[in-house]
Amino acid sequence: MILLVVTACLFPILYLTLELPKRIINDAIGSQTGMVEFMGQSFDQLTFLWMLCGAFLLSVLAHGLLKMRINTMKGVLAERMLRRFRYLLIGRVLRFPQPYFERVSQGELVSMVTSESEPMGGLMGDAVSQPVLQAGQMLTILYFLFLQNIWFGLAAIALIPLQGWLIPMLQRRINLLNKKRIKQVRALASEIGESAAGASTLRINGGWRYRLSVITDRLGRLYDIRFEIYQKKFFMKFINNFITQLTPFFFYSVGGFLVLQGKVSLGALVAALAAYKDLASPWKELLAYYNQTQDMSLRWEIILERFAPQGMVRKELMEGEPKELIRLDGDVVLENVNVRDGDGNLVLEDLNATLPKGGVVGIAAPSEEDRRALADLLTREVLPTNGRVLIDGHDLSDLHQSIISARVGHATSRPVLFQGSFGDNVMMPMRTHPQGAGTDPTAHAKSLRAGNSGDPFDTSWLNPELAGFTNEMELSNWWLKLVEGIGSDTALFRRGVEQKFDILRHPKLAERLIALRPTVQAAIRAACSDEQVYFFDDDAYNPAMPVAENLLFATVRQPVTIDMVQKQVAFLDRLVALKLDDDLVSLTQDVVDVLRQIFGLDGTDHPLFRKLGLDVSAYEAALALVEKTREGGSHALTREELARLLIVPFSISAEQIGPAFSEEMKTRILGFRRNHGSELLAALGQGFTPIHPDRIAPGLTVLENALYGKISDSAGAKGEELRKLVSDILIEHGLRDLVVQLIFDLPIAVGGQGLAASFAEPLAFSRATIKRPDILILDSAMASYDQDTRVAVHKNLRKLLPDTTLVYLGSSFEQPEVFDAFYEMRQGRLVSDAATESISEDGAGSADLARKLRALEQTELFSGLNRRQLRLLAFGARWYTADAGHVVFRKDEEASDGAYMILDGEADFYLPQESGDDRFIVTLGAGRLAGELGLIRKEPRALTMIAKSDLTCLRIGEEEFFAVVEHDASTAFKLLQVVAGYVSS
Repeated sequence: MILLVVTACLFPILYLTLELPKRIINDAIGSQTGMVEFMGQSFDQLTFLWMLCGAFLLSVLAHGLLKMRINTMKGVLAERMLRRFRYLLIGRVLRFPQPYFERVSQGELVSMVTSESEPMGGLMGDAVSQPVLQAGQMLTILYFLFLQNIWFGLAAIALIPLQGWLIPMLQRRINLLNKKRIKQVRALASEIGESAAGASTLRINGGWRYRLSVITDRLGRLYDIRFEIYQKKFFMKFINNFITQLTPFFFYSVGGFLVLQGKVSLGALVAALAAYKDLASPWKELLAYYNQTQDMSLRWEIILERFAPQGMVRKELMEGEPKELIRLDGDVVLENVNVRDGDGNLVLEDLNATLPKGGVVGIAAPSEEDRRALADLLTREVLPTNGRVLIDGHDLSDLHQSIISARVGHATSRPVLFQGSFGDNVMMPMRTHPQGAGTDPTAHAKSLRAGNSGDPFDTSWLNPELAGFTNEMELSNWWLKLVEGIGSDTALFRRGVEQKFDILRHPKLAERLIALRPTVQAAIRAACSDEQVYFFDDDAYNPAMPVAENLLFATVRQPVTIDMVQKQVAFLDRLVALKLDDDLVSLTQDVVDVLRQIFGLDGTDHPLFRKLGLDVSAYEAALALVEKTREGGSHALTREELARLLIVPFSISAEQIGPAFSEEMKTRILGFRRNHGSELLAALGQGFTPIHPDRIAPGLTVLENALYGKISDSAGAKGEELRKLVSDILIEHGLRDLVVQLIFDLPIAVGGQGLAASFAEPLAFSRATIKRPDILILDSAMASYDQDTRVAVHKNLRKLLPDTTLVYLGSSFEQPEVFDAFYEMRQGRLVSDAATESISEDGAGSADLARKLRALEQTELFSGLNRRQLRLLAFGARWYTADAGHVVFRKDEEASDGAYMILDGEADFYLPQESGDDRFIVTLGAGRLAGELGLIRKEPRALTMIAKSDLTCLRIGEEEFFAVVEHDASTAFKLLQVVAGYVSS
């Protein structure tokens, strides 16, 4: 509303900018007398001219300031609306059903939320003010023109109807091409994402050239579309500009005629020409606004196609808080549940089961697809198309998402991880809502005005009460019990021992480590292992430390990079002031010479060089700079070049270089330390921390801080013994839990890349159990554990969560009798000892397909197929029946009719003889495949098949048979075993 009021204030000022030039020409400059009357006052001609010019200047200034203010307000509104729009889109993404992500590229969604929505933000800012502003300016100018002369007004609007009809018509054609372009760009984004993710696969399998040809074809289509757009767009601009410039022709011709006839003043004609020049701009803007709205409506339709899938979680179930965070500690009941995928195929079929409250339930499903679908159903990631899921009498479809996230835990062996820290991922279920107000009320107010989340980011979110604890320490102790219960505490402890830590966050650990140093060193000396450790000594050179750390007798707080060294301006200046740059450059020359002697100029790909941890580009730059210093010394280097050269001594140690690092070089460095070390350290500021026996060095690991030294790289097996010795001492003195907690600071990369399974599985398990859920779903969550470990974990889990309903999903279980309830899932159907067979009949075709699926899944050969492959196989198969004694096929016939899967009855196979009776070979019964050798070898039948009894088979065509064998390794291997059996017999 404010924007519209400000916009309306612009029009009177605009009229003044049009009227005043006419007054200046006619009343001031063109006055026939020396005095001019104005509003009852008399002014001389010159004074009046200055008054009008001043008024004109002020009106132009006011007009410009108002337009600037309007544009600023439009920009703010556009950004606010774009922020809201993107927030709404991302919010909808979080409500998408999980299977939808398998059909839509993530790159496509990212492109729509970022680049494709960007132009829509500008239009949102213009949606109200732009048509009002431009139409108002246009009407003001037309009003002025009609006041001067009716013919001026008619000339100005004469061609507007033509433009109003022609330009939108041409724009509609361009919009259709833009729609094609957007679809092609999305497809290109998807292909780029696939290529980036599968670059290694393309290289290994030789598919990069074909992939590049696919992308070339896509780029060619984009080029053709964009070329056609350019042709139409610039033709439209030509027509528009021509029509716009045609109108001045009428002004010059007709207006000049009227001036010559004395019917119009020259000032009026000049003002009319200036006004028309201003008229063209708002009219162009209105046409451009129309074109934008048409283009944006097209984009809006395309975005809606992707952001409104069926099966989304209802908005009211994701917003706000539930009235009560109820418990879900009752039975889980599945009532006639069917789930279909996006193509309408049944994924889960006619599920009827009761998972008892607080019981241990096992569900064996050989198909990973079935396990994932069932887990998604129990966590409401997919919604049933028929039937319902009840938990403690509550319909799962109607529960608020906060209740499900708090009461249902789900862990897999391959969890989805988010960039941050290990602790951020583990504690995700405990951070459901903010625990206080934010520290920046201005940013909070802006978020609310933009329609974004009202939850402040800059406050504590951890809520231990969600799991029944009163403070963060109790929650941390609970996590330690969980990791101990699943047997992961040892692996996490080992990782923690090798981890650096922040003293401010872990003051108790720092204090205990300092106190243990004498004990650790005494134990090492008692074990006669002190030769493998380089203890820190202020008077000795430590070969395991980089040269710079020895020079300063300090450790770095962060990894050393060229940028980091270049920022140490005071340190570099101090080096030069103390005239140490010559000595350090000389030392660096010696180090670089040693490296060049060992690795040469092109040996940077050698494993030993990579072990140094020296960046290849930094080494190559140092080589070039060393040559420069040989000619002009250190004074030939700029500060930036000096920093690039010093990266070498900042990165590698004498032990890494080996014997080539002479004792004389060590002595020189110790001399620098004694004379200038403290001064140089002070110049470095906070980048380095002094090494002191009564302080923790943040640049060292837990192990190194406990040792107050470093283990030699050449220690080998002795080094492992040393690590075990120190670890045992830490555990003996009660530091195990403090060290394990350091794993919370372990950084996690995007998508958890590079995180070993030994950490990913405990993380997934911890995240699912940290909230003490009522229902815990473990989908192959301990896949890397052996059977004994799994049993031990289950016993510990049962003790820690005695009232939780545990649902184990796996491909198979060796001892199903240990479960309170056990089900098997075959091709989306649950069966148990009490289960009865039933067929979901959506029609004759569906019933027939279901019979074929049941028949094929009972065979050993095809039981391992995923649902899609089995469905395709069943769809192409045909029923075949034969009475006893009927010949199914004869020797030497073509195998074009396919292979026969025997479902009921038996068949004999004979080898015809030239004289006498046919030779009997073998009898095959139910579950055996016959006639497949002819298909595999592409040769005629080798035997004759005769029905021994009434026979029921599924005849599998050649195309369907090879489609399965070529795309399913498990089935191909089973088939190979069958063929090998033929050969051996």
